[in-house]
Amino acid sequence: MEYRLIELDPEHPGFRDARYRARRDAIAHIALAYRSGDPVPLAPYSEEEHAVWQGIRQALAPVHQESIATPLLELERALDLDQERIPQLRDVNRRLRQGAGFSMEPVAGLVTPRIFMEHLGRRIFLSTQYIRHHSRPFYTPEPDVVHELVGHAASLLHPGICALSQAFGRAALKADAQDMERLTRIYWYTLEFGVVMEQGQVKGYGAGLLSSVGELERACSGEVPLLDWDLDAVCALPYDPTTFQPYYVLAPSFEQALSDIAAWLAVQS
Repeated sequence: MEYRLIELDPEHPGFRDARYRARRDAIAHIALAYRSGDPVPLAPYSEEEHAVWQGIRQALAPVHQESIATPLLELERALDLDQERIPQLRDVNRRLRQGAGFSMEPVAGLVTPRIFMEHLGRRIFLSTQYIRHHSRPFYTPEPDVVHELVGHAASLLHPGICALSQAFGRAALKADAQDMERLTRIYWYTLEFGVVMEQGQVKGYGAGLLSSVGELERACSGEVPLLDWDLDAVCALPYDPTTFQPYYVLAPSFEQALSDIAAWLAVQS
């Protein structure tokens, strides 16, 4: 599989920062030279990049205590990612393999949903390693290492999410273009931006929420529309990955969300 460096959109926070773009490209080159199954090379993070990570983790910590689903909060504590230094994928992989048989492998940027899900089916999570621009630490228009590690890594230790990730992969192997769009929308509104009811409160479980202070607070604020739990209806919902979500899909509980998604995927594959 071939990867290319991503050309930043002119609206990207780092577009006019030549130093940031050079740092980002240097880290992305790790993925270009990487061979699947090898130990992931260490990313040469700068002190400024570590400072961005530290600021984000400090801001997220109290919001997570209040606003993410309890099973994921417990797994987050168990994974115990460093609060001050950006963890290396190689180190995180030791814990993921032991706990779930999953591993993270580097990519230079976004891949297609089909490629992403097919790798999930093999218990491989394709992960970026570069970090968002320091001028907007609480926002990123694309996946970065904060999104991958804070948003996804701990959830992969959950047996239900681990099984769902593989089920998405199996479904993607058989999906035509239309089916693939349906799968992508289900993934987006659940494992990326899903919310659940827990003891009368709205809690986040999607990775896009767990890795964003602003998005998680919006989702649980009661000020943004929450759509009824209907996976067939979700298949018809478009989405925009470049901005805050205009609504979220609310499941009755974390357990029912995982059960219903698994049943839906079983029909697809």
